[in-house]
Amino acid sequence: MIPNRSTTTTAADDTAVPAAEARAAFGAAAAYALLAPSVFNTQPWRWRVGPGAELTLRADRSRQVHTVDATRRLLLVSCGAALHHARLALAVAGYRTEVARFPDHADPDLLARITISGRAAPDPEQSRQHAAAALRRTDRRAFGDRRIDPPILHRLRAVVEAEGAHLHLVRDDQMPMLAVATANAATVELDDPAYRVELRRWTNRPPEARDGVPAASAVRPGIRRVPIRDHALGGAPGLEVGDGMDRGATYAILFGDADDQVDLLTGGEALSALLLAAVADGLATAPLSDPIELDWPRWLMRNMLADIGEPYVVVRLGFVDDPNPLPPVLRREPDDVIEYVD
Repeated sequence: MIPNRSTTTTAADDTAVPAAEARAAFGAAAAYALLAPSVFNTQPWRWRVGPGAELTLRADRSRQVHTVDATRRLLLVSCGAALHHARLALAVAGYRTEVARFPDHADPDLLARITISGRAAPDPEQSRQHAAAALRRTDRRAFGDRRIDPPILHRLRAVVEAEGAHLHLVRDDQMPMLAVATANAATVELDDPAYRVELRRWTNRPPEARDGVPAASAVRPGIRRVPIRDHALGGAPGLEVGDGMDRGATYAILFGDADDQVDLLTGGEALSALLLAAVADGLATAPLSDPIELDWPRWLMRNMLADIGEPYVVVRLGFVDDPNPLPPVLRREPDDVIEYVD
């Protein structure tokens, strides 16, 4: 289990922050966390500001994708990404924070409690990641032939490890296993009527919902090194796959030492840091949860790690040759997610 960690900052100052100022900072951090990635863009979290000078994160089980996430592994990873976004926003705003993960064993939906313990200047990496959040998109288009420079991959691994997780870069000899695991997961899931119902639920959302994966963000089929989930189910995807075939893409398995709730939440924090750092370095990113969702493909992913850890998600990293921008990101309104309590 990974212990609770404070936000890493420099030039710390223990000066007390007034409660009204803290509440405003918490509200801004929770609003910024709306930019976090989540499985099927379900955004399965809720924030509560107060009472007192605290911000709490809760799981929203009504947004759990039960067919592929019965044990809420992906829900916790998604919420961990939102937690990292909130921590990052507070750090860049000049606050030093303390985070208690799963602070109440009797309340498993209470995932984290954040308090402000003083002031501190953010470090450069935090500022880089924070600026990248507005630019980050899940890019399902094929990546080109250009390879990522090794120093960038080394830096991304360090970013993940700073958040308490690990990053395995899939070797060329392991690529067939990754492709087989992903394709197998797709076949099994599409054969399940309940899965198709849930997929349609999250890919055919009413405009006012501000969540899910619309057809405009789906990609037409094409030749890929590793298959991509069909988010259109026979409909009309809004994006062309492009001329690339992912030949230059790097596939990375984000993993941790264990598979309990704290580790999964921490894995989500590391995923957020990885994606933001990658975007800051000019990379395109696309998390792939398919090979983690079912037992047998996940066993193959664990095998690729030589059984030294538990896989949380696969991430595709690379460069896109298509200069056209991606569709806007759909995010819920702050009033739907953030509650203020006196």
